[in-house]
Amino acid sequence: MIPVFSIVGKNSNTGKTTVMCHIIKALKKKGYRIATIKHDVHGFEMDKPGKDTWKHAQAGSDIVMISSPTKYAMIQRVEEEKKLEDLISTLSNVDLVITEGYKKENYPKLEVFREEAADELLCKEVEIFALVTDKKFNIDKPQYHPNEIDELVEYIEKKFLQ
Repeated sequence: MIPVFSIVGKNSNTGKTTVMCHIIKALKKKGYRIATIKHDVHGFEMDKPGKDTWKHAQAGSDIVMISSPTKYAMIQRVEEEKKLEDLISTLSNVDLVITEGYKKENYPKLEVFREEAADELLCKEVEIFALVTDKKFNIDKPQYHPNEIDELVEYIEKKFLQ
């Protein structure tokens, strides 16, 4: 099983993506292969209007793939949202999966809290394995300031990768 954890926060603009990108960069420097899955409750468009793959989708293609010598991507229309477990099961050759969002899924959570963006934590203490926060909370979980990414990454490495 590939280890999985989710980065969550109560609101937009708490810094989830910033924290996630710092974690990814630090783990990549250590040689780990990382997969990420971003949850978007609003729907999304990855393709740019006017590009060939966008035109394919607009014409009705249910699956659009694009491939180059260095990467490929697939966009598939679905009737209902895919379950996170199903998405994870398609992944291979990675050491860790980090999701952003997926607040309600049963995976360990790293909650990102910024005092100016929220007034209370999103998760119950039992749901989180650590906090990235600019405010000290009275809970028995490791708490890291947003500037303590190296220390957080050491903790993530011990908890999920060793």
